[in-house]
Amino acid sequence: MQMESGRRSNRDRTEATRADLIRAARRLFTEKSYAETGTPEIVAAAGVTRGALYHHFADKQALFAAVVEQEAEIVAAQVDRASPSSLSARDALIAGSDAYLMAMREPGRTRLLLLDGPAVLGRATMDEIDNRHGNRSLREGLVAAMRAQAMTRLPVEALTALLAAAFDRAALAIEAGNSPEDYRTVLMSLIDGLAPARSRSPARTR
Repeated sequence: MQMESGRRSNRDRTEATRADLIRAARRLFTEKSYAETGTPEIVAAAGVTRGALYHHFADKQALFAAVVEQEAEIVAAQVDRASPSSLSARDALIAGSDAYLMAMREPGRTRLLLLDGPAVLGRATMDEIDNRHGNRSLREGLVAAMRAQAMTRLPVEALTALLAAAFDRAALAIEAGNSPEDYRTVLMSLIDGLAPARSRSPARTR
């Protein structure tokens, strides 16, 4: 029992140290950018040693990848919570879309996921991260809408990629100060435009 408690305590400390590093790195990466942040700043902000940093992460890029993965997971969780199975397929898509745009308004998130992420990790790695999180949620919503005949059947991977790109572009535009409602209106029209002709309805705005 004592040995098990000790192992649990060590595991808790290890997880806490990793979380401290990710939290400190996120703040610095969003305040200063990845390129302008050094590992000495990160370990100082996290209150750990350089040895602890390299115990958990191979290098600064690996730590950055962990930050990006966590951010993508948070966004996907918010989308999933906003679009429960109790909603119709179309309403779930729209609720998830709204949740995505709201989640991306968190300070620093567009920089991490849409600007520095692809630049630092490469497009292929970012696609893998997106496919585990945000694109997964979008793909599931599109598949559900097609099965419910609320959307025209189209190649799902291509549709997911193109709609995701549209949402990312909207998030960047909103971050730059453009009208959130204008971009939401257009995105909702895109979704409704994918519905079969017999069931199309005007995009709703709030």
